[in-house]
Amino acid sequence: MKSIKEKQKDAFQHLKEKMGYSNVMQTPRLVKAVVSAGVGSFKDKKKIEIVEDRLSKITGQKTARRGAKKSIASYKTRQGDTVGVQVTLRGARMHGFLDKLLHVALPRTRDFRGLSTGAIDEIGNITLGIREHTIFPESSDEDLRDVFGIGITVVTTAKGKDEAKAFFEHLGFPFKRETKEAPKH
Repeated sequence: MKSIKEKQKDAFQHLKEKMGYSNVMQTPRLVKAVVSAGVGSFKDKKKIEIVEDRLSKITGQKTARRGAKKSIASYKTRQGDTVGVQVTLRGARMHGFLDKLLHVALPRTRDFRGLSTGAIDEIGNITLGIREHTIFPESSDEDLRDVFGIGITVVTTAKGKDEAKAFFEHLGFPFKRETKEAPKH
C-alpha cells in the first residue's frame, strides 16, 4: 500500500490526461492539515487539558489554544477565554497523520459509508468532522468518559472543486458512491 507522500509524487502521471496538465508544477499539492477541537462548553480547566493532551497524542504535535474574539454574555464567555485547541501539521507529520486517518481511523468509524464530496470547498480544500476522537488508536479505552469531536481541514493548492476531487480520489480519500436516483412516480 502506497503512502500519501508516494501517491502525491505519482499525481502528475495519474492526473495529466484527466485534467490536461502539461507541467508537473500544475499538479495540486498538500499544503497543511489543521486539526481542531472546540472546548467552549468545558468550563473545567482539567477537561481542556485532557482535550489538549489527547489531541497532541493523536497528532504528535503540541496544541495551541484559541481564545474567544469577543465577549458574549449569553454564552458566558469573555474575550480571551479558551474556546478551542488547534494543531497545524505540515510535511512529514501531516503525511503520517493523513495516512493514519485514511487507513486506520476512518475504517474504525461506526457506519462509515464514505466522505461526502460536498466537504470539498470551491478553493480545493476538504473539511471533515469526526464525532468521536476515539477512532484514533492513540485514545485508550479508559478515555471513554470524555469523548469530543474533531474538525480536520486539509489544505491543497488545487484551483477548484473538480481538480481537488480528482486529487483526493488519487490520494485514497474514500468518497461515497454517487448513485442516480430512480424516477419518482
